[in-house]
Parts: sequence; C-alpha cells; structure tokens
Amino acid sequence: MTQPDIIQSILKDSNYHLGLFTDDEIASLQEKIFTKTTRGKETAFVTCVVRDKKIQLKPEEIVRQLYAARLIKEYGYTKKRVAFEYPVNFGREKKSADVVIFDKDRPDAAYIIVELKKPKLKDGKNQLRSYCNATGAPIGVWTNGEKISHYHRKDPNYFEDITDVPKATQSLKDVLSERFTLKDLVIKDKLANERKSLKDIILEMEDEVLANAGVDVFEEVFKLIFTKLYDEYLSRDDKGILNYFLKQVTKTTVHEPGPPGYLHGRDYDALKEAVSGIGDDGFRVMEFRNTGQTDTELKNKIQDLFNKAKEQWGGVFPEGATFELSDSHLAVCVSSLQDVKLFNSNLLVVDEAFEYLVNKSAKGEKGQYFTPRHVIDMCVQMLNPKRGEYMIDTASGSCGFPVHTIFKLTGHLFTNEEIPEDDKQNVLKVFGIDFDERTVRVARTLNLIAGDGETNVLHLNTLDFDRWGDKTEKDRKWINTYGNGFQRLEKLRAEKDENKQFNFDILMANPPFAGDIKESRILHQYELGFKADGKNAQSKVGRDILFIERNLDFLKSGGRMAIVLPQGRFNNTSDKHIREFIADRCRILAVVGLHGNTFKPHTGTKTSVLFVQKWDEKLCPKVDDYPIFFAVSEKGGKDNSGDYVYVKNDNGQDKLDANGHLIVDHDLHNHAGELPNGIAEAFVEWAKGENLSFWEDEP
Repeated sequence: MTQPDIIQSILKDSNYHLGLFTDDEIASLQEKIFTKTTRGKETAFVTCVVRDKKIQLKPEEIVRQLYAARLIKEYGYTKKRVAFEYPVNFGREKKSADVVIFDKDRPDAAYIIVELKKPKLKDGKNQLRSYCNATGAPIGVWTNGEKISHYHRKDPNYFEDITDVPKATQSLKDVLSERFTLKDLVIKDKLANERKSLKDIILEMEDEVLANAGVDVFEEVFKLIFTKLYDEYLSRDDKGILNYFLKQVTKTTVHEPGPPGYLHGRDYDALKEAVSGIGDDGFRVMEFRNTGQTDTELKNKIQDLFNKAKEQWGGVFPEGATFELSDSHLAVCVSSLQDVKLFNSNLLVVDEAFEYLVNKSAKGEKGQYFTPRHVIDMCVQMLNPKRGEYMIDTASGSCGFPVHTIFKLTGHLFTNEEIPEDDKQNVLKVFGIDFDERTVRVARTLNLIAGDGETNVLHLNTLDFDRWGDKTEKDRKWINTYGNGFQRLEKLRAEKDENKQFNFDILMANPPFAGDIKESRILHQYELGFKADGKNAQSKVGRDILFIERNLDFLKSGGRMAIVLPQGRFNNTSDKHIREFIADRCRILAVVGLHGNTFKPHTGTKTSVLFVQKWDEKLCPKVDDYPIFFAVSEKGGKDNSGDYVYVKNDNGQDKLDANGHLIVDHDLHNHAGELPNGIAEAFVEWAKGENLSFWEDEP
C-alpha cells in the first residue's frame, strides 16, 4: 500500500479530511510514515513531531501531526512551547486538550488550545470553550482537517472569530490590527478556505449570541450582510487592479483551456497563488472588521457603514434603520462575517443562508422554497436568454432566475465591478415579482448591485393583478420604492392600463405549490378557475395551477417558459384539463424530472420542470404532432437529509472551482466543464437538431 493510500484508508468514513493542508504538508507527513505488523495487521506509524516517539496514525492523529507541524514550521513555535494531551482540570474530573501552546512569558500557562476530537464544529467549540475557560487560554482553534475556526476568548460568554492565530513573534493585538485589503479577503476567504457555508456561520452566530439577543434575527443578519456587501463594493477599484494583473498572469503562464473566470478555470489554489504575488500597498483597507477597538467604537463604525450602504442602495431598509444588537453581540457577529467574501459568488451561499432564515416565516408556510442554483442554471442554459430579450420570474423569491439570467447576459458572476452601460440596459430588461416582503428586500439588494443601482424586483401579488392599483397608484411608500421598476413593467403591457397580459420573451419560475386559492374574486379572473365546462367556477384551485395560466399571460407569442411543478400535474387523471390547456397554447419542449431530494429538507414532494414555447406563426408554428425532450435526474446534488453533496478531489477533499465555489454533485449541467455533460447539454444538442427558434443561430 502506498503512503497516500495509507492516509486515505485511515481517514475513510472518519469525518476528518485534509482540505486545510497543502500537498507539500501532506507529502512531508507521508515521507515519515512507516508500517509495522500489529496482531497480524499492517498498521501505520509515525514519529511524533512534538513528542519524538513512535505513535500509531489514526484520523485525529493525522490532523494533529499536520497542524502541529504547521505551528512549528510556519508560525515559529518551538517544540518546548507545544504539548499534546495536556491535562485540564474540571474539579475532580480531568480531561486532555489535544494541543496546547504555552505562553512565552509563563511556560506553565496555556496560550492557545487546539481541539480536534469533535468532527462537528458545534461539539468541538463547546469542548474548546470549556478548555479555554478552565485554563484561562485567550485563544482557541477547532479543526477537523478540512474546516478550521480561530477564536479569541473575549470573556467566558463570548468567543469572537479571528482571522488566524498569532505567530510566535506576534501578539493577539498584532493579528487584530493587521492591515486587511480586498487582496487579503480573496486569499483568506473563509467560505473557500474552510469549506464553510454562510449558513454554517449564521448557525454558529445564533448559537453564540443571536438566539438569546432579543432581536429579529432575520433583520439583524440581513443588515450585517447588506453592510458587508457595501464594504466589498467600496473596494471595486482594487478588484479591477487584481483582475488586470491576473489577466497578465494568464497571458504569460496559463495555456490550458477552461471556462471563463479567474486563470481560465484553474482551481482556487492557483488563484490564491497568483493573487499573493500582487502588491496591495495602495489598496483600500476593509472597514467591516473588528480590529481590536472597543465594542462601542466598532458598533459606531459599522452603523456608519450601514448608513452609507442605505444611501447607495435605497428602498431596502427604512431611512432610520439601526442595528438592534448590543455592542458586544454585534462585535461577535462582525468577527464571524469579516473573512467571508460575498462578491464573485454564485449566490448559493447567500441563498442557503436566507432560505434558512426565511423558512421560519412566510415562504415555508406557503410551500415555496428557494430554487437550488444548479436547477436554475439548467433552466437558464436550456432557455438560452439573449441580449435584448425581456425576462421575468413571477414568484421570484431571492431572485435566483433573474440574477442567473443576468449572469448569462453579462458574462460574469455577481461582482462589485462597474457595469458597462450596454450591460446595464440588458440588466434592466430582467424583472422579478414576489408577494413576500422580506424575500423581495433580499432580492432587491442583489439586483440593485447586479443592476448598478437600479432594479425591477417588485413587491406584488402576481395572482391578484386586479388589485395591483392599490399599491401602484395609491401607496406612496410603495411608489417611492418600486415606482421606477413598475414604470418599466408598464411598458411591456399588451394593452394600456391593463395588468393581465404582457409581452415577455422568457419566464422562469418556481411558484408556490402548497395551498389552494379560494377567493372567488381571484378565481373568476382565470380560465382554470372554472370547471372543465367553462361555466361553473370552482370553489378552490391549487396555487400552482393558477400560476401556470398567469405565467402564460406574461409571455408574448413565441415566448418561452420554464416552470417547476409538482409531479402530479403531469400524470394525475384529474389534471388532464390542465395539460390540455397548456398544449392548446404552447409547444411542450421538455419535461425534466427532478430528483426527490432536490427541495429537501423543506419538502420531499416530487417535482418536474416543464419547458414550453407559446405558439407563433414564425417562431413556433402550431402543429399537431411533434417530439418532446424527456429527462430524469438521477443525481440531485443533495442527500436524503437535504444537505448538499459536493464533488471531491483525489484526496477526498471538497473540490473548489476557479471562483472558489464548492461544486455540487449533480447531473443537470456540466458546471462549466467541472462535471460531465448533463441534462442541459443533452437538451441543447436536441434543440439545435429540432431547429428551435432560440437555438437556431447558435454554433
């Protein structure tokens, strides 16, 4: 058995990974491994980097040896200052801390405690907290070899995140007050380096301070993310400088093909290596950081930044909105988020966090959940939005479909760079409507940035269009916030002063499919609100059924749509009239059956995506018989618990793409070449063969 095989076989099924460590660090440990036959079995051993004695390698020990070697080689701590299995007294009970670094001035006092035993962060942090409190150690580290967290024990109640532990020649104050720019944020991004999600970080913040802070958690986290985005936005000129130098690197040293992005699609480690060589002396210093000032000073700084963000991106928070968190609670939250890079994200990290927060209120009750980004990307690829076309999502949630349409039209991901004028004109052809005020505000934030200060995300009830005038004509606050976007929507009306029919080219939506509409006033506005005879109104109709008709009303002749529907709409005998209604108005292009785990943990309802194009004499002439593309996803990107499943690299670590994103393991599309071709690529090939109008001119 080779040395790498030994390490991987030991780590297998252990919840310990080595994503935190470099290939060189792992290779250095591999060279020191030797085997002995113990009880008839070949067993791996190594000479301990600290204790200088032979020890058996187990999963936890592999991580401990690697991290201890880093503390000695990179951080400069001498072996004398490092101890393993350090006894910690809890009254009559005695436990052992995995790794302890002693104070340089007090050789018997713990300075840094490292906890490895608990593979889950929450368990490990609780253990770490108890050790730090028992010993008085001011710094704690938890790691399982893939994720790592560094903490400053501010007092027994609060542990604040810090970017790193001090080196042997530094103090904690040195670490807190280090100059930190956008370059540092790219290199030290917690999401990429520690394979954490924003949801993980929010859960930890809840556990630390938010749950008992007596505040609206959604609002306070939203304010924090809003302010953090603004801080990164202010460094957009520095982003341009980084991109300029990265392009020089790619021109001279990188030749392999790959998707667009940093370094022509090379992995995130290549990005970090390239960025590390760029000077940042003239870069702006990031402000959303806890740099060792008092809690009150920090809160004043963050509140001032929030106020400026509200001026830049109006209509999201009331003018007088302030942080409700206490000074000390805010300090903990800022420390938790300061090393998270939100721009250049595919927004999965933002969606997952807000879905968790919003799920406790309106969205979950009405059966609508944020659509996974890989499902969105499949739909966008298949419908192929083109520059100049108008697109809308009528149940937009956090605006995944609109934002990813913008990605397709502009050719770049969520970014803090200036948007060229021609791109902006295409961005302003993208619309979103949703009835939930909280998710509309999240969506507006993302679209205000993507749209360079303007957005077409509107807070309206899509189905109850007859009452839109109550807001669009009479509600002054609504008009001030959404008026410009609605004026752009009015120009797309099929008939003047009529909010029923519109002339959109593309519609993509995942409407709520739980609950029935029972108001006769609304039902009478829809053909599907009546029984098959067309004369007698129904007493109730599924919400998603009305959305089918409503969405088709938004599309002009030849327009195309992707809509997520419960599987029963495609095969229930009682829904035959719905299928006939659709077929009479559209060509059914495709039906893609989504995996049963797609919308877990919120619902296990089986769903499919329906793709149609409205009949049109030129773009889609009506015929009686035509082929339809059918596909079923066998790899949904989530496990049975609803947690995302990520692609692993050769070392068993979660793999990152060129933008530092974890790669969800699914079969819907090829993730810019990171995955095998999937359903979207198969559809595109089929669509070109069928000469579908929106794929005719594509190579």
